[in-house]
Amino acid sequence: MKTLAIDTSNQPLTVAVVDGDRVLATTTITTQRKHAAYAMEIVERLVKLAKLTPANLERVVIANGPGSYTGLRVAVTIGKVLATTLGIELVTVSSLQTLVLNVTAEQHLVVPLFDARNEILFTAVYRTSPTGPKLVVPEQHVALADWLQQLQQFTEPLTLVGSDVPKFLTQFQEQLNVPVRTVAGINNLPQASQLAMFGERQTPVSAVDQVVPNYLRMTQAEAEWQRKHPGEGSTGYVEQV
Repeated sequence: MKTLAIDTSNQPLTVAVVDGDRVLATTTITTQRKHAAYAMEIVERLVKLAKLTPANLERVVIANGPGSYTGLRVAVTIGKVLATTLGIELVTVSSLQTLVLNVTAEQHLVVPLFDARNEILFTAVYRTSPTGPKLVVPEQHVALADWLQQLQQFTEPLTLVGSDVPKFLTQFQEQLNVPVRTVAGINNLPQASQLAMFGERQTPVSAVDQVVPNYLRMTQAEAEWQRKHPGEGSTGYVEQV
């Protein structure tokens, strides 16, 4: 299956074209955050480098969050537009789960994380398996101190993955009573080739037009509305996404 995969959820921008377990073309950029300016150009270039045309694609796989508000919308928009215009399948995969795909050892507990600023994380716990990472603790937008408290339940080693791990590694090592492992170098970056091959085994969405980013927190507009309307919940929002 000829599959295009895109992850723009955080600072790395990664795109790949695969055919089954063969990587035809891939690139990952970590030096730019203006994904809207570069992503589609990279997609077009990689499809050509893979000696394909858009009409050859059979599936598009996107990392749909959590992560940057703006970044998430880039991949989701490109994925929906391509799926609709080309009449191909669309698969969404968690951005955190995408990181866990880089840990190939089986039956490991893996903690992917992104820095959400102000000592807050996007994170979860997954267990690796031959069929892909399985969720153990739900994905959440959580204060670091609260997250470390949640992790106290585990009695086996934890593997941290993500380019933001160095910012928090000392706290994990000092406050947890189990060995805390890390992964090396490039394995801390999302890899669209891994995302594509995993996405080839997943069930496509049934309604492309209903796909939205998984922000895992209130949007900026929602937060501003609640600030101006304390105690009114979410009933007054013009639109929920």
